[in-house]
Amino acid sequence: MTLVAPVTDQPPLVAHIIYRLGIGGLENGLVNLINSFPADQYRHAVICLAGHSDFADRITRKDVRLFDLEKRPGKDFRCYVRLYRLLRRLRPSIVHTRNFGTLDCQFVAAFAGVSYRIHGEHGWDVGDLHGTLAKTVFMRRLSRLVIHHYTTVSQHMAAWLTNVIGIPAAKLTQIYNGIDAAKFSPVENRTQPVPVTERKHTDRLVIGTVGRLDPIKDQHTLLCAFDSLVRSSIPGDPELQLVVIGDGEMRQDLARFVAESRLDSYVTFAGASDDVAGQLRTFDIFVLPSLNEGISNTILEAMATGLPVLATSVGGNPELVENGVTGFLFSAGQVEELAALIKEYVKDPGKRKEHGAAGRRRAVDKFGMDAMVANYRRVYARRQPENKVLGSTTG
Repeated sequence: MTLVAPVTDQPPLVAHIIYRLGIGGLENGLVNLINSFPADQYRHAVICLAGHSDFADRITRKDVRLFDLEKRPGKDFRCYVRLYRLLRRLRPSIVHTRNFGTLDCQFVAAFAGVSYRIHGEHGWDVGDLHGTLAKTVFMRRLSRLVIHHYTTVSQHMAAWLTNVIGIPAAKLTQIYNGIDAAKFSPVENRTQPVPVTERKHTDRLVIGTVGRLDPIKDQHTLLCAFDSLVRSSIPGDPELQLVVIGDGEMRQDLARFVAESRLDSYVTFAGASDDVAGQLRTFDIFVLPSLNEGISNTILEAMATGLPVLATSVGGNPELVENGVTGFLFSAGQVEELAALIKEYVKDPGKRKEHGAAGRRRAVDKFGMDAMVANYRRVYARRQPENKVLGSTTG
């Protein structure tokens, strides 16, 4: 196979292939990476198999090109042809796919002659909650033939790639997502007055969550726990408000539960937001009830905002939340356990403040944006000069 040598009089081009550029942790991490990368080191193109939303506007670099391949549901072989032609035209130095939905694009990239091919694993979906479904494991193992290097966002997923998929340590780099600690900061840390839109609209204590309304995010468990708290409250207890930021396929089901439980005056579905940082500053407690996670950007954002965090003890969450120090971990789907932890925070504002401050320190010290960019830069730099890899498919 003859590999295509990219143009060498400008920074190398990285072609990022994702399924769809919409609201999500993977997508947010990609946007942060592109925006933070020094422009003189790498150019970037984003190839979307199934389109994009206005979330793409969050890419602030003006030199980034966005391509939609308009993939139809299921196997769309014409989409592979379009991808092949696009890669031959762009001549990227690196192709970086992410998650199972783009894994088969690695074979197209190899056939198109891209000299260095990276695949990132960021988490699983509700249909393959632990990454052990036989057909997905088979495809991941088969794709080892054409992938030079792997990235993943948590130690938990790195262990899965090694033990289940069989990726050797030399071909695997674990990189935590980075957080913009200046953008996501507690209200008291800000030097400018807080806009009216960022102030609490209620005197109630606000419990909040951020994420797409999807079965794997399991906001239903949070609603059930909140319902239990409201029904068990007694005179003198703080009044509560639950705010759900995000949108998705479960919106109607969750809203129906709220209506049937007569929680309408206590629960706000705020929809997707372009100002998550501002929304987080209106919360007192942050909850993430997901059934599984790679590394949650929203946990990092909540920690950076100085919020105590309640999160399920799944995936990479225990790598972020120090149980009993920056928040509490609870078992996925356990309504009463979550209700008890929320109640503990409701009754102890001192603990909320202590855990929130510890979370802020941890987010700033360990999960900075600079560290993430430096780690990806090292991975991208592993590619060999093109004149050394022409005619070879190994990196």
